[in-house]
Amino acid sequence: MTIFVTADTHFNHVGVLAMCGRPFADVAEHNEFLVQAWNSVVGPRDEVWHLGDFALGGTPEELAALFRRLRGRKILCRGNHDKTKTTGLGWHAVYDLATPKLAGERWVFSHYPMRAWVGAFRGSRHCFGHTHGLLPDTARSCDVGVDRWGYRPASLEEIRERMAATPEEPEELRLGRAMEAEGGDD
Repeated sequence: MTIFVTADTHFNHVGVLAMCGRPFADVAEHNEFLVQAWNSVVGPRDEVWHLGDFALGGTPEELAALFRRLRGRKILCRGNHDKTKTTGLGWHAVYDLATPKLAGERWVFSHYPMRAWVGAFRGSRHCFGHTHGLLPDTARSCDVGVDRWGYRPASLEEIRERMAATPEEPEELRLGRAMEAEGGDD
């Protein structure tokens, strides 16, 4: 089983095409590409954490049909566009914020980026969406939105690799090091 993380698919959201410069002629082409991109990396036994803004627009039946086509065991961390017709799709679980231990590490998953998060001083990693690639990653925090990952979910290993290639430390870690140097604690 591989664990994937993604965000900001915005199924059925016509406005996201222009807002994010997504290269699709219409929302039907957009939706189909996202489904194919998802299923090109996710297998039926894989787990996918979706960090919000699954869809905006469409009927509950249309969203359910899209949801059923996506492979994997799906878990949602609610985003600002995730209303009842999204949260009721049959997710394995729905959270506002999740702190799972996956592959031997603590992760902090939320739709919104954080400047400080639970366990940052102890090595936890943070994944978020919402910013559509506009907020830079750090060595411990990463935007997992589809706009940053070729419109597909990213595996934990890919996320770790991107973090390792990003030298900038999160503000909380810089603050913690400064406090340690002055004799303070976290």
